[in-house]
This record gives sequence, structure tokens and C-alpha cells, in this order.
Amino acid sequence: MIEDPSNFNKRFLPIYFLGGFFSLAFSGIYILNVPLSELFWPGEVYHALEMGVLISSMFLAIAFSGILFGRLIDKYSRVKILFVVSIVRGTCMILLSITVVGQGLESWLYFYIITFIFAFFAGGNYPSVVSLSHDIVPIDQRSSFFGIYNLVRNAFQLTGFLFVGLLDLLGLWRLFFIIIGLAILISGINMFFNMEEPKRGSQNKELKEVLKIDSVEYDFQIDLDMMKKTMLSKTNLVILIEGISTNIFMGSLTFLLLPYIQTDPHNISPFATGIFLAVFGLTGGIIGQILLARLSDKLSKQHHIRRIYLIIISLIGGAVCFTLLFFIPLPHLNKSEGQNLLLFIMEPMILLMGVIHASSTSISALYNTNQGPIIQEINLPEAQGQIISWNRLLESISFGSGPLISGIFITISGQNYQLVAILIGLFTIPGILLWISAIKYYSIDRENISSILESRSLILESKKDSTKS
Repeated sequence: MIEDPSNFNKRFLPIYFLGGFFSLAFSGIYILNVPLSELFWPGEVYHALEMGVLISSMFLAIAFSGILFGRLIDKYSRVKILFVVSIVRGTCMILLSITVVGQGLESWLYFYIITFIFAFFAGGNYPSVVSLSHDIVPIDQRSSFFGIYNLVRNAFQLTGFLFVGLLDLLGLWRLFFIIIGLAILISGINMFFNMEEPKRGSQNKELKEVLKIDSVEYDFQIDLDMMKKTMLSKTNLVILIEGISTNIFMGSLTFLLLPYIQTDPHNISPFATGIFLAVFGLTGGIIGQILLARLSDKLSKQHHIRRIYLIIISLIGGAVCFTLLFFIPLPHLNKSEGQNLLLFIMEPMILLMGVIHASSTSISALYNTNQGPIIQEINLPEAQGQIISWNRLLESISFGSGPLISGIFITISGQNYQLVAILIGLFTIPGILLWISAIKYYSIDRENISSILESRSLILESKKDSTKS
């Protein structure tokens, strides 16, 4: 059993790297959206429809494939599933490097098919990680785990902004797909040989003792009645529903911020923007995903319901800070001034904007670092993959809808980013109200799971005794 934070971090190290390269690969495809359109259709205007379909299809593939993978994750080895996922996704990245450009729709179609497969297998990644963490990470350290895992992914993603941008500038975009493809393959193989598959339920206090016996395995499978009793509990339904509006908000953040600072009258260059996001995004990530995550674990150790209060604070604080970003009087720059890094760094309003962006990132991190542990606590060990997949289905669709909704608001408002920021911020209100309503259900649903596990512990004890006799 794991007794201290350093042990589970060491055990999860192969998965941290794998998750980081997955995140870098996905963000790279996202960032190369415009350059790829120019490669597919040389000399033509940006093909917004085709490239928009490509990105949206990736989100949809992740959303719906998760339902299939969720069921497999709850029945079979999570480590083996992650290994298969890494092999397929790494191979897809390498295949993208040999895309024949300049053929218009034919080039796009090849790229679309490979990225769809890449995204489809992504549905097995996060649910596998959550399921493994349920059986490896002690319950009072789970915010710390989710914080570290998300920080690694964010660090790889933000670093990827600069890495991909530099390779594209040098005309070496194919090299990006080769390097990341090989990195995913190597990380997947390393994970397979160094990650031990834990017993399901081994961190649940009701099952810990009996599962220490080598011959005893938690082999229960969820049926329809138990699914209705647990996975469709009131708290689970709240989490599923609130994720729709919350992820529309989260999916709009970067999409709204980038055109605001990169177009007239601010004209901040993409490279300067990448530096801004890397510096202040990582600073906010370290504060939120590490320091505030540890604080969450400490505050919630004896009073688990405090995680809900922290999520409510996260949604309110994140929305307020995000909206404030668009009311800072940024300097009006021309194109050449926007490319001047020294001018960019020395501008006081940029520093102020960075502080607020870091604050928004750190406060918003309380959402992910506390939502995961809550979902784990109100669901059975054999349902961890499925419930996360249900949740990710709605979240991925909503997150992918965020840019579309923001784009509609920007167009209708005549590029009034301040008004749009306020409207997008209001999308957090339904989530806040739903989490407030969950306060009265959470303890009941948590006790329900505990009662079921206690009865199953007795069943496993009887199996142990019968084996001895």
C-alpha cells in the first residue's frame, strides 16, 4: 500500500510523461490548423469549414469513444489498454508526417482519417488514468495527484506552443509529428513495463484489509440495478449536467483571448503570445495544481464536502478573473511593435494582465483537482472508467462547442470582446447553482457507496475463509 505522496508520484511517473506527450500532440495539431490549411490548399484562403470539421471531429471522436473504452477499462487491465492506446496514437502521429500536401481535399482527407483514429483512441486515456489513480492514490492525496497530472499536461502543452511554432517557422512541421510519435511510442512501452496493475478497490477503506491478501481479488461487475443506484445518483447527475455549461466556458477561454490580443488594435505577435501563455500559464498552473491542490487535500481530509465549496469558489473566481482580462487597457500597437519582445515585456499593462491570467489559471485549477476525487468517492471501483467516460462525453462536446459559441458572440457583437467575455463568464452560473444543490446530496451518495463496499468486504472475507478451509 502507498503511504506517502512521493510513492504514488514515482509509480505514476511513466503515465505523467505519456500524458504530457499526448497533450503536446493534440495541441500541436490544434496550433497547426492554419498552416496545414495553407499546405493542403497552397495559395488559397484559409479553408475554415474543412479545418473546423477536422478539429470538431477530434473532440467528438474522443467524446463517444470514451463510452466504449470506459466499459473495457472497468473489465480489463488498465495498463494494457493504455499500452494499446499509446501504440496506436504514436503510430498515427508518425503517419501524419508523411501527409502528401498540395492535393487539396485529398491531402485533407488523409490527414482527417489519421487524426480521427488518433482522437478516437484518446477516449481510453483519461478514464484509464482516473481508474488507476482510484486504486493507487490515497483518498486524502487525490487533489495533489490530479494537480500534478494536469500540471504536467499543461506544461507540455504550453511548451508545445513554442516548439511547434518554431518548427513551423523553419518549415520542419513533419519533424514535429515524427518526434512526438516516437516519444509517445517510447513512453507507452516504458509505461507498460514499469507500471504495476493495482487491485481494484485497494484504496477504499472498506476493502483495504481484505485486499491485502494475495488470493483475494475485487471481481464485482456493475449491473443495471447497481448502475441506477450509484452511477445515476443525484450528485453524479449534477456533475454530468453542470459540466455542459462549465466546459462551454472553459472551451472559450483561449479562443477568445488569442484574437483579442493578436488583432487590431493590440497586434501582439503569436510568438510573444506563446511566451505570455507559457510564463503566466505555468506560474498559475504551479500555484493552482500544486499548492492549492495540496491545500484542498488538507482542508478536505476530515470534511470531504469541502471539495464542493472549493469548486464553487473556483467557478466564481475563475469567471471574475477571466472577465477582468478584457478590461485592462492594453497598448495599441502596429504589427512591427507587436513583434518587439522588449517592448512587450516592459509594458506594465502586460504584466498586470499576466498576473490576472495566472490568478485565473490557479483559481480555476481547483475545479479539476477537486472534481476528480468527488467522482471517485461516489462511485464503485468497477464503475470508475464508465462514469468518467460519461462525464467526458458531455464535457468534450461542450468544450468543443465553446469556440463556436464565442465566434457567434464575437460576430454578433461586432468584435466587442468585453461584452462577449461577460456573456461567456455567465456560463458558469448554472454550474455554480448545481454544485450548491449537490451539497445536500453528496454525503448521502458517499455513504451509499460506503455501505455497498462494506457488504462486499464481508463477501470477500467469506471467500477468503472458504479458500483456507
